[in-house]
Amino acid sequence: MTDLQTLIEAAWNDRSLLQQPTTLQAIEHVIEELDKGRLRVAQPDAGTEGGWLVNDWVKKAVILYFPIRQMETIEVGPFEFRDKMRLKTDYQGQGVRVVPPAVARYGAYLASGVILMPSYVNIGAWVGEGTMVDTWATVGSCAQIGAGVHLSGGVGIGGVLEPVQAAPVIIEDGAFVGSRSILVEGCFVGREAVIGAGVTITGSTRIIDVTGTEPKEYRGHVPARSVVIPGMVAKQFAAGEYQVPCALIIGQRKPSTDLKTSLNDALREHNVAI
Repeated sequence: MTDLQTLIEAAWNDRSLLQQPTTLQAIEHVIEELDKGRLRVAQPDAGTEGGWLVNDWVKKAVILYFPIRQMETIEVGPFEFRDKMRLKTDYQGQGVRVVPPAVARYGAYLASGVILMPSYVNIGAWVGEGTMVDTWATVGSCAQIGAGVHLSGGVGIGGVLEPVQAAPVIIEDGAFVGSRSILVEGCFVGREAVIGAGVTITGSTRIIDVTGTEPKEYRGHVPARSVVIPGMVAKQFAAGEYQVPCALIIGQRKPSTDLKTSLNDALREHNVAI
């Protein structure tokens, strides 16, 4: 991987190197490793602040992959597409269920047991074992989705390629994201958190824990097992005071050996729309 990184960094600084076979092979190899799940844009790392290590050079390889690809026509039955990127194949061999017309690009990793309802997964994304990507949900470039996650209908998980130092959206194992929620700009959702329907979280969104006697605020970070709903908070502008969106932590998902039971309890207890 050190040799690959050296070649990618050199090409990033000098695009004329994209004409060299060794550089092209290095880029292609990185994308193949991403596709097979042997390499990730970001991975858990207990020694890193925030618990995740972002591999900027891998994102650079994804960006460099686009200019070396040629446009081509892809025909699928009566449908026709025109794009530079290949689509994933051999879902049976990977143990993945794909419901038409779901699409995943080559270079996105889908672990065994993943279910794609009619949805979209972009290059560089990583989707963990047993995760459900429900109807019309989208998983953007380089997003990291853990195992046993449920992305409900219409959920939008943002992608991030540039700037390369920007962290991808990370959703840890066992989280539940309600319908039409939007999670973008490198926001972080901790293990087994419950995000109610219609919640929008960016990397700078105010997330306010209102369960105690005093509010506690986070920015773009949802702590593990938090139950989150949409909220509003007053903000002063030159033209006056107005309400702007925020997210409210209204409770905690209780630990349980049966996470499905725990999730249902959390949804009912806090009257969270999904």
